[in-house]
Amino acid sequence: MTANPPVDETVEPELPGADVVCLGESMVTFLPGRPGRLADVPSFTRAIGGAESNVACALAAAGHRAAWVGRVGRDGFGDHLVETLAAHGVDVAAVRRDPHRPTGVYFRTAGDRAEEGHEVVYYRAGSAASAMSPANVPYRFTDRGRVLHLSGITAALSADCLALVRALTAPRAGRPFVSFDVNHRPGLWRDGSAPAVLLDLARGADLVLVGADEAETLWGLGDPAALRAALPEPSVLVVKRGARDAVAYAREEHPGSRPPAVRDPRPDTVVTVPAPRVDVVAHVGAGDAFAAGFLSAGLRGLGLTARLRHGHLMAAAALTVPGDLAVPPRRARADRLAALDETAWGTLHLGPGWTGEDQEVRTP
Repeated sequence: MTANPPVDETVEPELPGADVVCLGESMVTFLPGRPGRLADVPSFTRAIGGAESNVACALAAAGHRAAWVGRVGRDGFGDHLVETLAAHGVDVAAVRRDPHRPTGVYFRTAGDRAEEGHEVVYYRAGSAASAMSPANVPYRFTDRGRVLHLSGITAALSADCLALVRALTAPRAGRPFVSFDVNHRPGLWRDGSAPAVLLDLARGADLVLVGADEAETLWGLGDPAALRAALPEPSVLVVKRGARDAVAYAREEHPGSRPPAVRDPRPDTVVTVPAPRVDVVAHVGAGDAFAAGFLSAGLRGLGLTARLRHGHLMAAAALTVPGDLAVPPRRARADRLAALDETAWGTLHLGPGWTGEDQEVRTP
């Protein structure tokens, strides 16, 4: 696939339309060649990682027109990142290259991030992405899709990035349907402002995705009903409870079905869908994959239960591979699994390789 060339700072690009535009920082990541402390790992494999670009890649793999908006350095890592995203089918026409700031990178150890001794070392301070602002990311970059997907990570990168996310979530004419994944990263919020800032940003979005664990950490609200009571503004709220289930509160079914910031007074539809049993290889990227699956089903006009099931299936694809990005199941296969009756869905057991043909296992 031929990549759209990154935007030159002095040239006005002609940008194609998109189903979803994802904005944020993507970095080059180095995965260890063997388990152990970073100090003991002799070699690493290069990959890419970033919450919003992960969502864009998953949506493109699912057959949607997905675009990523961001800034990278005018360096080899920036080249690799842009070329890799384009190879995944993501529109990178609005990516800008910064000649003065580098592309962010990070290193991590093998295994689950929740394990004791797991290490992640970021080199992102002063990165090109941290220089994003309302002044250099115009609305023509972000408003060309049916959905604009953002996360709380971007808001934590710098004051300029926070100003940009505030502008993108504020009510305004022509604003697309805004999807916001809270994505709380405590290490990025040293000043203690995360609870107030992330709640304020979530209140401006149309769809909010949040883990029950991070909601408990941020606001002391791990219970989905209590969280919805404290966060009534979004038309759709999805609370993810890990391997247990996901709960959705919705006053509308599909992205773009009403003008942004017009609050619907109707009561919520509440749907809970259990997660299938998954043989986990790594937890990296599962939340981003869930967001992509949920958005993909919504773009196709599917109902709330199907949207949650597609979120679980996309997350299962990510959980059963070692890196951030996974090949999702083919659409027909995912639709067939999402359409299972409750009993069959409840016995679904997914392991490595399940996204290939006929690999899922049903358990009694």
